[in-house]
Amino acid sequence: MATKSTTTRTKPSTKSTTTKTKPSTQSRRSTRGATAKLDLYAKHKNEYLASAKKPSMVRVGPARYLSVAGRTPPNSEEFHRAIGALYTVAFTLKMSRKAAGQDYTVTKLEGLWTLDSADADPASPSTVWSWDLMIRVPPFVTEREVGATIDGLIAKGKPADVRSVRLVDLKEGECVQMLHVGPYTAEQPTLAKMKEFADLAGRTISGRHHEIYLSDPRRVKPDKLRTILRQPVA
Repeated sequence: MATKSTTTRTKPSTKSTTTKTKPSTQSRRSTRGATAKLDLYAKHKNEYLASAKKPSMVRVGPARYLSVAGRTPPNSEEFHRAIGALYTVAFTLKMSRKAAGQDYTVTKLEGLWTLDSADADPASPSTVWSWDLMIRVPPFVTEREVGATIDGLIAKGKPADVRSVRLVDLKEGECVQMLHVGPYTAEQPTLAKMKEFADLAGRTISGRHHEIYLSDPRRVKPDKLRTILRQPVA
């Protein structure tokens, strides 16, 4: 794939000390009444199984995403603005739900990719791609809620780019999946293994190429980047 310079944001870990004091009755009641934070990756862990050694077949259920689309080289200013807009809406929406008692973890950045032309060089940083950047959200998130969140951000003076964020549902079904370790520009051998695996299984590659970014390229060296590559099959 082209050099897709993503800016995934990971929440810094915090260390908390644990005291062995017996909680009060009121404290125990509060704990029992609290709603656990929803982790979509843990809930759907079978959909994110991927080995760097060999491809596998996975069945992916319907999923809901915040998404923003574009058609540019992946290092363009528009591309980076789109990432910023997507995270702004995602975290604002999450905090609103948390305040209402439905907390959940903001997931990793994902992307759907299609080459602009059949003869384009996927390794060239100047190649134009059609892309959809995505962040998975719980199914209880609604279009009305997303629209209200965006209106609120605009009212607070946030950039108009947030208007491009929309709510979409994705149904991929059966997919070939593999973990790619290394630069985005070196994905072709991994993709070739995935195609060979699909061919041997009597399946045909279909749908858009899907990437799930597990590493933050601002903090991880290119040869250590970990990306789940997913390709729907028919």
